[in-house]
Amino acid sequence: MTRAPHRRSILPPAVGDAAALIARVAVGVVFVAHGLPKAADLEGTAQGFASLGIPFPAFSALLGAVIEVGGGLALIVGLALPLAGLALAFMMANAYYFAHLGDPLVGGYEFLLVLGATSLALGFAGGRYSLDSLLPWGRRGRSGAAEAVTA
Repeated sequence: MTRAPHRRSILPPAVGDAAALIARVAVGVVFVAHGLPKAADLEGTAQGFASLGIPFPAFSALLGAVIEVGGGLALIVGLALPLAGLALAFMMANAYYFAHLGDPLVGGYEFLLVLGATSLALGFAGGRYSLDSLLPWGRRGRSGAAEAVTA
């Protein structure tokens, strides 16, 4: 099977990496902003979670705060991006299930959908301007990636 030739962008790769950085910061800030109130009032968050039928509300409140604040910060600095993206998408899937199931897309769960999908995408394509790219797992395969695609 032959592959179609890889299309080259007319823009330098740094432009895509900068765009990914901007997106990571924007989405990360939103998650941190939503997670800090949960962390500041774990008891109130647990009560809210209990009213939604979320199991183990005290633990879930703590877990939700850690995922939103920690995952948001991880997105911002670009550390452990796949794990952060998966955790944040998981959080949004649970928010949909427990708080928005049956709601319409518009005026209902569109924000969760966008945040979850964006977190997942940025977790796996967060660009080179990240702490991950400085660590051994981020450098692996970078130099030979283009040759492997064309081979």
